[in-house]
Amino acid sequence: MRLLPAALLSVLLIPCLVEAGAWPRDAGKGFLSGAVRLSWPQDLADWTSVRPTQDYQTLYLEYGLTERITLGFDIGRSVSGGSKTVAFAQVPLRDKDTGPKLSAQLGFGQISGDMVLRPGLSIGWGVSHGWLTFDAQAEVHLNDGATDYKLDATWGRNFAEDWKAILQLQTGVQHSDPPFVRLAPSLVTPVGRGFKTEMGVTYGITGDSSMGLKIGFWRDF
Repeated sequence: MRLLPAALLSVLLIPCLVEAGAWPRDAGKGFLSGAVRLSWPQDLADWTSVRPTQDYQTLYLEYGLTERITLGFDIGRSVSGGSKTVAFAQVPLRDKDTGPKLSAQLGFGQISGDMVLRPGLSIGWGVSHGWLTFDAQAEVHLNDGATDYKLDATWGRNFAEDWKAILQLQTGVQHSDPPFVRLAPSLVTPVGRGFKTEMGVTYGITGDSSMGLKIGFWRDF
């Protein structure tokens, strides 16, 4: 149980890596996404009805304040499963034309009513017809110092007419709980005027016995 936090901390501390991504927003440009996530137990014997056992919504916004500063809001669900509202600022640490992009992020807000500080690091590469990113975050509860960790690996593939396929491996650990690993593939489809829809599924591999659906949208502005 202690190995994953240690690994995440090492990622956060080395200079070579979240949802804001490693690529900064251009000044005056923004991105908005929202999603509904529904989940059910993987074991059908645990079902008492077809209604989802979990149903929650997320909203994510980022805006390029300057060429180097991206501001944003992250509203939805935390690593611990509690509700979250976090404002953040992100700056690039490495923004070369070749090699990896590296950005650092610092967020502040509330999770389940507790005030939290959320540092993060993101590293990304442009690969053939797509991208690869590793995003790490620590959610530090200021009232008692308890810390939750998250590390996501995302591979994306661009197709003709701006279609995108995404495969994400989501990992995390809440203090005093075992770590979880979840697989989350999705398909992004353009629908016009800067809007895209995202349809996907989630499936817990370890530490998570749920499976689910994700229905969302993307909007560039």
